[in-house]
Amino acid sequence: RLRLDADAYRELHRRILERDGWRCQACGSMQHLQVHHLKFRSQSGADVEQNLITLCAACHAQMHLGAFLIEGSFRKVR
Repeated sequence: RLRLDADAYRELHRRILERDGWRCQACGSMQHLQVHHLKFRSQSGADVEQNLITLCAACHAQMHLGAFLIEGSFRKVR
């Protein structure tokens, strides 16, 4: 698995935020946004748009604690 250099990753990160309308795709928040790997890097998850989703810090933390799971394709929060 090839990791992107820092500049390419920053650009991908910005594209994901724009794609997701600058909103958490779990709760709709527009604050403290982060980009989450659906398949973790540690599990050979790639740095590609299909494997990334925008989450707020709270939902991102809950995701990693196992509070909820996003599978398959997801719906954008409007």
